[in-house]
Amino acid sequence: MASLADYVGARMAVTPPASPAVDGTASPIRVLIAEDEAHLGTILEQFMTARGFSVRLVRDGKSALELLRSEPFDVALFDVVMPDLDGLELLRLVREGPLPPEVIVSTGNETIETALAAVEHGAYDFLPKPYRMAEIDALVRRASEKRLLVRNHHYLNARLERQAPVGSFVTQYAPLTAVLSMVGKFAASPMPVLITGEAGTGKALVAQLLHRHGARPGGPFVHVDCAALDPAMQAAELLGVERGNDHTGGHRHGAVELATGGTLYLEHIEALAPTAQQQLHAALDSASFTRRNGTQRLPFDVRLVVSSNRDMLPLVEAAAFDEALWHRLTAMRVALPPLRDRAVDIPLLARHIVAMTPPAQRGARRISDDAMQVLERYDWPGNVRELKLVLERAVLLADHGVLHAAHLLLPEPASQATPAARADGGRSVPVPVVSTAPSLGELERTHIADVLERTGWHQGRTAELLGISPKTLYRKIREYGFRRPSGRNA
Repeated sequence: MASLADYVGARMAVTPPASPAVDGTASPIRVLIAEDEAHLGTILEQFMTARGFSVRLVRDGKSALELLRSEPFDVALFDVVMPDLDGLELLRLVREGPLPPEVIVSTGNETIETALAAVEHGAYDFLPKPYRMAEIDALVRRASEKRLLVRNHHYLNARLERQAPVGSFVTQYAPLTAVLSMVGKFAASPMPVLITGEAGTGKALVAQLLHRHGARPGGPFVHVDCAALDPAMQAAELLGVERGNDHTGGHRHGAVELATGGTLYLEHIEALAPTAQQQLHAALDSASFTRRNGTQRLPFDVRLVVSSNRDMLPLVEAAAFDEALWHRLTAMRVALPPLRDRAVDIPLLARHIVAMTPPAQRGARRISDDAMQVLERYDWPGNVRELKLVLERAVLLADHGVLHAAHLLLPEPASQATPAARADGGRSVPVPVVSTAPSLGELERTHIADVLERTGWHQGRTAELLGISPKTLYRKIREYGFRRPSGRNA
């Protein structure tokens, strides 16, 4: 089964920065100490180095500022009283920069005013002297966790901004227009939303629209397929794991923490194991959660959106899905119609898909009448996703700028289509049939293989033409068992 880190990377084309936890598998937490008391500074440096931190020590504020401008740090410890530049002024200057470290301020002349000033300037915490070394150790680790979340959010948002804008539904089907109007109203609410519909109807797109038009569009959007996770590990993947409290410890952040301040989209919610269901329900009820093996309660600060392509009521009635969680998730529902019910949209969608195909991949710019009639008669069990795959393959096969019926490789005649629903009066149109009757997965496999061959197995260019991330392409190459021809480089 895929881990959450693999899955988030594949679905979002985003891999968050590596954790700075000192667990032997990632970079150590980088700490800057600015302390003018020579003896205390040396003790701090030696203690924290022994605990696995990467430590730099300076004796005055000016040196600290120069170092901060030349090297990245996760956490900084500032004494308030220092030569050249005091700790509070240094804190103010540091917090003005991009992605600053979390700062802990300490002083032997503590006053309420000093503590308040430190917090107002953005300090993570204020620690009066004298303090125990164990206090510093725990405080630095907590501060580094906060900075990791900030870095993750910054990274995710930057990647999302560089991606193409979230699409919208192409439709003139009145019932779907009404559904989308409801989506717009739901977006502003913090309540969970359940999206239902067959595979390929656009549930992930609705989730993204809820996020982009919601109260916190600048936060991260984290998409997790519950069916892709090991059931025994689902709760840990969602809520995270606290690995220990000794110096070899560290934490693995779950999907909830990665989505803090944004939206968590759980696809195939019906695949959530009972333990994960119970913990998710408890988190929703209390607006807080704990990591596995942990005791500290953390805020559940996400907009939850879930989806399923199954009828969930039988699962609830059979006690296979927690009834209380079901009621929490179904206060707001969005039901998407299958493409066969909105046949009026097929010409619009087909022309839109062809127009949006990258020019380098496009052999056709126009769909002929005979091809359009075939598209309208087909039943589309894979819905819009199948339509997109069929057309993307067809434009590769089309010559002279026109896509004809012969370029459409459909698995079987569309005998189920309702002739009366078509504008052509229901006249019989032959549908090209492939003798091997390819499935939707086979169509995707062939399409990816064609583009890989056209680009000479240049995976970066192939991913760009397919409109997917390089990580998703790599996963598809493994999934379909492709082998690079000898003598070709990535």
